Amino acid sequence: MKSLYIAAFAALTSLTASAQSDHFDADNGVVTIGSDRMFQVESKDGNFSFKPYLMLQTAANFNYYDDEGLDKAYNQDNVANSGFSFPYAVLGFTGKAYKIVTYNLSINASQSGGALLQQAWFDVKASNAFAIKVGKFKTPFSHAYLTTLGETLMPNLPTSLTATTIMPYVLNAVTPKIGTGFDLGVMAHGKIGKWWGYEAGLFNGTGATVNTATKTLSDDWHIPSLLYATRFTWAPMGAMPATQGNPKLLNENKFQLAASANLNVESESESTNDARYGLEATWIYKKLYLGGEFYYMHVGFTDRQKIQDKFDYFGGYIQGGYFVAPQTQVALRYDFLDRNSSGKDGVLNMPAVGVNYFIKGTGLKLSAMYQYIGRTGHETQLDRDNDDLGVAKHSATVMLQYTF
Repeated sequence: MKSLYIAAFAALTSLTASAQSDHFDADNGVVTIGSDRMFQVESKDGNFSFKPYLMLQTAANFNYYDDEGLDKAYNQDNVANSGFSFPYAVLGFTGKAYKIVTYNLSINASQSGGALLQQAWFDVKASNAFAIKVGKFKTPFSHAYLTTLGETLMPNLPTSLTATTIMPYVLNAVTPKIGTGFDLGVMAHGKIGKWWGYEAGLFNGTGATVNTATKTLSDDWHIPSLLYATRFTWAPMGAMPATQGNPKLLNENKFQLAASANLNVESESESTNDARYGLEATWIYKKLYLGGEFYYMHVGFTDRQKIQDKFDYFGGYIQGGYFVAPQTQVALRYDFLDRNSSGKDGVLNMPAVGVNYFIKGTGLKLSAMYQYIGRTGHETQLDRDNDDLGVAKHSATVMLQYTF
């Protein structure tokens, strides 16, 4: 059963293509330098610029969970984690200096602790072929995460990236997920010729919530216990905008393929070594956006855990959006995840439907989506029940976003 899912997904993604913007001065994850979304201060020679920005997202959420894992004796309800939320309240500024430096700093006031600092980095460009980026920024893995914040096709990222995996061990500190996201580190990147791009970096591997140096040397491999990450892109039609829907980009024809890999040494409280591999494809053609990803994660325990078992997880999605009107985009997504590892039968099927309405001339975007989680191919009913624990069977989100 699982081999059929892999083959079908590979065939579909081979027809489309994903991407991340390879502009040296454009991709900061929230807004782009030089965009007409807001004002910016610039020197006469254009070598210096400063642009403040704001992005607010408020959402109404509904989540319905299966009975599995709920104890009615403790009044645990099927409907949980519902109501209103404020995912992002981002205030920041970006710009460039001395012709070769770009920079960005943003605070997400809806978070706390280390996650309050959403990103902070500077990028020094020596040439088109080589630049160095230092600070807190997005790790080079997954088109879904690398898309400009606020310009994703749906309000919620694919569950296959964000859901924790399941292991047959009671280890509360070992809950790896396939997605990576923001992290602290240093990265070299650039363009090779007209079509090819690369990124290669070292990161803490502790994610967006930790802003301090907490890593050590690997006891097993005797190398720094960091996240080692690489990404390669091919864009034969020019740089791909880092968007999944923008009413100002309805005359583009961009196509990009990307491959990425990373190794997180002594992750999960120094308990595991996690390797991830991803293939992406995205195509933007006028009013149409198509994208797909397939990713695989291999998890092995460190020697100190005295666990010889290794686990393999795979997942991915295909999605598409189309502007049926100049300000209205409809969206479909099929997402799947082998959450219980390839050692057990069964996968999660997660179709979703959505719509985006961009209120012209205001910076407002209204988005809505619904997702259903189904379970297929499990050997026993217990495996089926356990596979979607903590993940809502029915979920709906309506989000209003404002950017300046």
